[in-house]
Amino acid sequence: MTALEQNKKKLGSYLSRFEKAGVMNRIDGQDRDGSAGKFENISPVDKSVICKVARGDASDIDAAAQAAAKAFATWRDMPAVQRREILIKVAEQIEARAEEIALCECWDTGQTMRFMSKAALRGAENFRYFADQVVQARDGQHLKSPTLMNVTTRVPIGPVGVITPWNTPFMLSTWKIAPALAAGCTVVHKPAEASPLTARLLVEIAEEAGLPPGVLNTVNGFGDEAGKALTEHPAIKAIAFVGESRTGSIITKQGADTLKRMHLELGGKNPVIVFDDADLERALDAVIFMIYSINGERCTSSSRLLVQDTIRKEFEARLVERVNKIKVGHPLDPETEIGPLVTEEHYNKVTSYFDIADQDGATIAAGGIKIGNEGYFVRPTLFTDANNQMRIAREEIFGPVLTSIPFSTEEEALNIANDTPYGLTGYVWTNDLTRALRFTDRLEAGMIWVNSENVRHLPTPFGGVKASGIGRDGGDWSFEFYMEQKNIAFATGQHKITQLGT
Repeated sequence: MTALEQNKKKLGSYLSRFEKAGVMNRIDGQDRDGSAGKFENISPVDKSVICKVARGDASDIDAAAQAAAKAFATWRDMPAVQRREILIKVAEQIEARAEEIALCECWDTGQTMRFMSKAALRGAENFRYFADQVVQARDGQHLKSPTLMNVTTRVPIGPVGVITPWNTPFMLSTWKIAPALAAGCTVVHKPAEASPLTARLLVEIAEEAGLPPGVLNTVNGFGDEAGKALTEHPAIKAIAFVGESRTGSIITKQGADTLKRMHLELGGKNPVIVFDDADLERALDAVIFMIYSINGERCTSSSRLLVQDTIRKEFEARLVERVNKIKVGHPLDPETEIGPLVTEEHYNKVTSYFDIADQDGATIAAGGIKIGNEGYFVRPTLFTDANNQMRIAREEIFGPVLTSIPFSTEEEALNIANDTPYGLTGYVWTNDLTRALRFTDRLEAGMIWVNSENVRHLPTPFGGVKASGIGRDGGDWSFEFYMEQKNIAFATGQHKITQLGT
């Protein structure tokens, strides 16, 4: 039996429960149907129906928000060491069920086993890391003035809403939910409607690890129903959202009336800049990895290649050769490097740019074609002879599509890199240290890697500028979002108090 056949067999056993019972909402520790009925969850691999999913609406969100509000005091006041133990158990349970999570995610989203096996384990790392921060999360400072001793502390903000996307949904859910729980908040989670399976597994794992009912609630549904109700609900104190910039703007408006705190991780049109003095072998590997891995469906993908004109022809020729060798296939096959795109809607969006590139005058140097009719497969694509004013260079395609743009000078490269509404990440390849320092200082991005692909270190801040978002994840930055700063001032003597009315 091949590895693919083995994985299909294992997946069948994991999916059988969903095929029978569907995916229910989980509110206050209880399974609930969706008040708006059910919707079908479709696999992008073969367009088959995986299961029925509860379709939540405002009434389901209200029940979940009330449950989170009721559970908040219990979770907030639980000793930090005890909360830490529960979160560590969550991490251990994720590790124990990593194969189940990965296989379900592959079938649900089209992501490949090559990457999802690691994404599931990264979810465990997220819980383990933030569990280790629980005890000191409320620690503050002593700030002495001439008359007062000021003591600062932090307290959890309250029930929060977490809205997560369909690309690597399990890992991104843990990225938001783990620090919220570690901070002492309770959570209402609205996963993307296109990827409900592993959100269900996460809430099960959390409760099995000892998380009290109501601390983590999951409501499935659509953005204009469940999502809108969550962002508008008065019991929800903050919203952590990952998704498109346009949607981020909409939910910010929805949360304005209740003055919600917003943490938005949004889109990107990230540049990777390759100078002619770079290590071109490593740069080539990184360029390919950062746009074609994860099916190109990642916010930090380097979708604009800015390559110095002195090396452009050689670099693009080698790109074409490598891109044409990338293996597109069944996501459960360990040899597959790119699987199908997540939904028919997204597939149509990505493939529409093949005609757009041609109309704009760019060259389709590799790919640019659909594959078969069974699922949502496309060939990894490279556009050359492009400029930064073309739609393929300005709009977030969010697929395995790279646009190559030449530049001559450092200043020109910087201008092209910054000429975008987005500012999430940037990647710079050069062996000139002073150039790297100059360039990164002026590059408009929240995160920049020099001579590296995206290598995430959990204590560091993650987030973007401009239309790429507001706020930062990671380390203490996560706690700054999920907690309120408090200052208590103690008089150290009998200082003079101004008297009125004497």
